[in-house]
Amino acid sequence: MIPSTVGFLSQDFEIKEQPSKVYKMDLNVGSNSIRGFTDGPEAMKQAVFRILSTERYQYIIYPWYYGIETLDLYGEPITYVCPELERRITEALLTDSRISDVTDFEHDTDVKGVVHTSFTVHTIFGDFQTDKGVNI
Repeated sequence: MIPSTVGFLSQDFEIKEQPSKVYKMDLNVGSNSIRGFTDGPEAMKQAVFRILSTERYQYIIYPWYYGIETLDLYGEPITYVCPELERRITEALLTDSRISDVTDFEHDTDVKGVVHTSFTVHTIFGDFQTDKGVNI
């Protein structure tokens, strides 16, 4: 018997936003521990950190849309890496429905072989500055 979906899509669905309460990661140097819970703006900062610290397509535990691709930027010219990094950071972060925009990109290439990018993340909990460094 073939399943039927007649009338299924015409039903009204209620979409509920999931809470943002998560385990709190202690990101201090040398600590690497989880202590308690966090919610709101701190949870968003942690979510951004996790997304930008996960290489996309490298871990089967994460869905294909989670993380950022940076491995293929190695060896590319800075004139390619900077705009591409902006696009990839924006694309990676906008998969989270709590993030509305990513703006104000600034690139620092003072350290040889590294592009350090600072930017502003606009979320439902407010805006905050963060950064990402990529080896090139």
